[in-house]
Amino acid sequence: MERTVPLYSRGRYTYTMIYLATDHRGFALKEKIKTWLGEWQLEFTDCGATSLNPDDDYPDFIALAAEKVSQDPVNNRGIILGGNGEGEAMVANRRAGVRAAVVYAVNDEVVKMTREHDASNILSLGASFLSDDDAKHVIKLWLDTPFSEEQRHVRRIAKY
Repeated sequence: MERTVPLYSRGRYTYTMIYLATDHRGFALKEKIKTWLGEWQLEFTDCGATSLNPDDDYPDFIALAAEKVSQDPVNNRGIILGGNGEGEAMVANRRAGVRAAVVYAVNDEVVKMTREHDASNILSLGASFLSDDDAKHVIKLWLDTPFSEEQRHVRRIAKY
């Protein structure tokens, strides 16, 4: 299922794809996220897992989503999930242009800083540590927060 709608990015509205990926640990939450994104009329692509399989491995799905984000890291976004989100972020951050930020607790300032200061383009959620309501709040806040484009942040991001 795919939908198109503009998201704020780099001082203008642009059409953006959100890529989703998880293994079995985040599968149930990913299915809920698809519903929320649909309600918000946001475009997304599900990179897997497409069914609940306790024996699957997160790198198989996370690498695909990260590769898609890396093809247009300014405009594309990703939301990836795992038990704590750490391993998933490690896989994602191996791709050029990907800046995955791990969130496994609600802290609005931290979530906003990952976008404003770090221009994160992938949100890696610790599904075992977030309630559905908390995850929904974090995702909406992250998607609604633009990169600040302050020169100190632009300069730092350009170094990696």
